Amino acid sequence: MYQDSVWTPAPKGTTLISCVPNKESCSHPLNLGFCFFWLQREGHTMLTLVVFLLCAASSVTASAKGGAAGPRLNNDQLYKFSYNTEVLVDRVRGSKEGTAGYRISSDVDVNLVWRDPSNKDDQLIQLAISNVRIEPASQRSKKKNVLHGSTAESLLGKTKLAALTKPFFLHLKNGKAKAFYSFWAEPATIKNLKRGLASLLQMQRTTGKVIENDVSGRCTVEYKAVKGQVTRTKVLDTCKTAETGFTTHSQVLGVGRKSSSVTTFTLEDGFIHSAVAEETHSLAVNSRRSAAAKVVSRQTLTLVGTEAGPLEAAGTDVAEVVKSIDAKLAAVGIIADKVKSKCKGCPTLFEHWQSEQKQLEPASLSKATAPRSFLALLQSIRKASKNEILKVLQSASKTSLPQVVDAVTSAQTTASLDAMIQFLNFTDAKGLVLQERFLYACGFASHPNERMLQVLLDISKGKIGSADIKESNVIIMGALVHKLCQKGGCNLPAVVEVKKLILDGPDSTKVESEVQMYLLALKNSLLPEAIPIFTKYAESEVGAYCTIALTALQRYDFTLMTNEVKHTVNRVYHQNHRVYEKNVRAAAADVILSSNPSYMEVKNLLLSIGNLPHEMNKYMLSKIQDILRFQLPASNVVQHAMKDTISHNYDRFAKVGSSSAYSGFMAKSADVTSTYSLDILYSGSGILRRSNMNIYGASNGALLHGLQVAIEAQGLESMIGATADEGEGDLESFAGMSALLFDVQLRPVTFFKGYSDLMSKMFSMTGDPMNVVKGLILLTDHSEVIQLQSGLKASAEFQGGLAIDISGGMEVSLWYRESKTSVNNRGALVVTGNVTVDMDFMRVGVEVSYETEASLDFITTVQFSEYPFLVCMQMDKTTFPFSESLSKYESISSGKSVASHKRKKQLVPGSEFPLHQENSNMCNKVFDSSW
Repeated sequence: MYQDSVWTPAPKGTTLISCVPNKESCSHPLNLGFCFFWLQREGHTMLTLVVFLLCAASSVTASAKGGAAGPRLNNDQLYKFSYNTEVLVDRVRGSKEGTAGYRISSDVDVNLVWRDPSNKDDQLIQLAISNVRIEPASQRSKKKNVLHGSTAESLLGKTKLAALTKPFFLHLKNGKAKAFYSFWAEPATIKNLKRGLASLLQMQRTTGKVIENDVSGRCTVEYKAVKGQVTRTKVLDTCKTAETGFTTHSQVLGVGRKSSSVTTFTLEDGFIHSAVAEETHSLAVNSRRSAAAKVVSRQTLTLVGTEAGPLEAAGTDVAEVVKSIDAKLAAVGIIADKVKSKCKGCPTLFEHWQSEQKQLEPASLSKATAPRSFLALLQSIRKASKNEILKVLQSASKTSLPQVVDAVTSAQTTASLDAMIQFLNFTDAKGLVLQERFLYACGFASHPNERMLQVLLDISKGKIGSADIKESNVIIMGALVHKLCQKGGCNLPAVVEVKKLILDGPDSTKVESEVQMYLLALKNSLLPEAIPIFTKYAESEVGAYCTIALTALQRYDFTLMTNEVKHTVNRVYHQNHRVYEKNVRAAAADVILSSNPSYMEVKNLLLSIGNLPHEMNKYMLSKIQDILRFQLPASNVVQHAMKDTISHNYDRFAKVGSSSAYSGFMAKSADVTSTYSLDILYSGSGILRRSNMNIYGASNGALLHGLQVAIEAQGLESMIGATADEGEGDLESFAGMSALLFDVQLRPVTFFKGYSDLMSKMFSMTGDPMNVVKGLILLTDHSEVIQLQSGLKASAEFQGGLAIDISGGMEVSLWYRESKTSVNNRGALVVTGNVTVDMDFMRVGVEVSYETEASLDFITTVQFSEYPFLVCMQMDKTTFPFSESLSKYESISSGKSVASHKRKKQLVPGSEFPLHQENSNMCNKVFDSSW
């Protein structure tokens, strides 16, 4: 098969290439030896290797020309195939009801139209589909068969069926698709089905890894060839297409996908005898992998016979031949076209809103119907225009409008953002509730873009009627910077401008509230550049600055904690330069213990116990014991340091008090682990100084700070005639709450500030908790189009909506010498996942979902009539419902449809989360004395 060449000895003075008389000579195995031999005689050792490698490379190329690189058709022969392609959708582990889906069957004629005389693997191939049949993928009863009585013509229509059966052409060179020829006027769905068939003819007969273009996109493909059989494995994660989706930035709240695509070719006489392809895509919610769905695509092409075929066409190249066949034929590309599905008979956004309005009233926010309606409305908003969205905003009732703002902002489309900008008036202080709901929804955005950040930046530059909104706006900008930087957008113009604004902010003003605002924005941004700023403010004379800076440092990866940062934090805790408030020192201790502490750092912490204020002593002891009991990261070094009896002895570890730190498990499963921690620090007089509740979720090595509610109080000792602790005698009376929700720090809420405000609140106090955050949050948001190798497209939509109401309060009774703080969390969660294959003629899909309604209360009661005062902490979870459902549906363009639904419900018993034994003993005393 190789072209022989004559070897000629090279005369003196000629170049090295002269050892190869012509470009084909080096491809001959014998000539490789001749070249090598002659160069050895001349002593050109290094250049010998170069020429040898060049010749070897040429020999590989030439062997591809001499031996078939891909499928090779015989001249004047018609190949007759049977072809089936089917698509199935179901939950991942299958179901008794069977899958939903359909099969398209047909006959296919394949013949050679033209071949390059100089390269037998450069071929133009014609394919013609006929005898099209569409049927269920599995056997069904007449009642459950949506295709019963239908034909391909009744489903597709005459025009589309004619387009599908019109011949098309594939230019195959060395087994690779170089061009796909069809008609521009054909519907995209028809062209894609043809591309799916044409892609089955693309293969190579040698083992190796290559990059190919086919209907799925541009993908890395691995081939394995073994005696008449070739296996093609497509690495689907590498496929590049024009259609991109989006997903939630948090892995814990996100969706995972596993995909595979394998095609097995059987060859006879150099051409394909059969090709069997199977492609599977499984999607699951990371936090609950049983909420999972899959789509399976199969293709089977089988040779049933051959017969005499048409003669080869004359022509010098492919373009000339194609033009001679039909001037309307065009190279339309092998990669699939985008297909926009049209919803027939679907309600408008306004009609949809009217049907969901009642479920979005405040009274329904603790029920699962609220997030379910929120998710449904959100899908409609994403398809709506700006004017349609404005119509809903303008017609909503005053009570439901905040929930509509949540939904519109969470949609994160250009139209929805434009509608919100036009609807809200930030110069009007009366619109605070709606403005803050908009800002919070931006902060929780699943896939924010630069324009959303630019909108908030423009708002900050304009007139803002409310100081609270100004603070929230800047704080939320920090959260958006973090999310955009996570996606590689740190150098976007808007991000660069906001980074400069918040990095320069703390030093640009002397107003305390504004400094706190910028520090909180930096805390949200998690910018490495902010660490020196936090390090500086950790030693501030203003306690609030110190607390924000230290809690912000705790959020960073410990690898970013330089020696300078560690030295600063240790100085704060040990008060090397000045006296600090207890809550500041407690925050510094948290940073030290969570930042991969050294042996000496831990030893110095242990040595400090016994020299701290009474309640601080107890708090630090409890913190150390919690690290050991719960096996937190610092536990090994703590155990090592405690082997020293000077730092670990009865005198230190027998300190009494009511402050505590405790961690525990809320839930443990194979998918996610949820933990909680409760830290309580009291003043020496028995009044709460700091209460900090945290809830974390961990999945596959990723961590989500789901909730943090911190209540702080200071300067209240004068109310009961007590003496303030060291360094806290001049503090202004204050109580407030700060919340961090799903890794986003929110604007703190003040209960009272100053003695006069305290007294007015005391006499008007109703005991009702103050709202911290209330609304609807889009937790999970995953959307993608999956281009199947068959030419069909699947769309995957997974969304999780949470209706949440977090409130907190603080009551102080001078008469009963009792204080009570409460944090109340109410929520309803709905997560849905849809995988749908929507063609013009038929739609099949599966929906998996789960939902729950729950409440979690944290109450601390303190009786300070005597010392040691009595403290009882309670963390209660009420009994809550949980349900899972599975739905499958099939419908055709005529409106006929079938569906199946399955639902499982259960009640999860309530419980009181365990805390340390001392707390249980104390609660018994508190309730006995109350009785």
